Amino acid sequence: MPSLPSLSVGVEGEIRAGISTAEGLVAGSNKKPSTRGTAPPSKTPDPVAELRFKINLDDVEIGRFSECSGLSVEWDVQTYAEGGENRFEHKMRGRLKYPNLVLKRGVTHEEALLKWFFQSQDREKRGSITLTLLGPDTKKIRSFAFAGAFPVKWTGPNFNAGSTSIAIETLEIAHQGLVMGS
Repeated sequence: MPSLPSLSVGVEGEIRAGISTAEGLVAGSNKKPSTRGTAPPSKTPDPVAELRFKINLDDVEIGRFSECSGLSVEWDVQTYAEGGENRFEHKMRGRLKYPNLVLKRGVTHEEALLKWFFQSQDREKRGSITLTLLGPDTKKIRSFAFAGAFPVKWTGPNFNAGSTSIAIETLEIAHQGLVMGS
């Protein structure tokens, strides 16, 4: 098979030339192993796809979902107009705000979500939710924990005899705050 020249850009920006074949680089090439990756100890972290994640409730996996939204935290900003100062208003941090998490997935035979929804009516039944982002090799990249979580809304699928869409269930979860996971 003919060899094709290739150029690659190194971490420090230098350009290296190599000859590649169907089997890979020609022997004797001084190409260093990549410092890029999705997990530590890579020096240059690659972003991971958002399609691999799971949700745990108090260390018990409650499912893998196709969509999750509401992962944010925001400070309320309070303004104070000082008398005699007309050029600007003072801005100070107020309270933290957390939107509800909204999870979506295809309907399965599992009933754990509905059971949790009806069992968590009491304040004492609130738990911790952990959202874990997984890399291409299904190893944990980062996790996000939410304290005092409880379900506030479950929405079942829409039934339509003429549709070929997947039946989707949605679970909305309120919580008391984001705690960075390990």
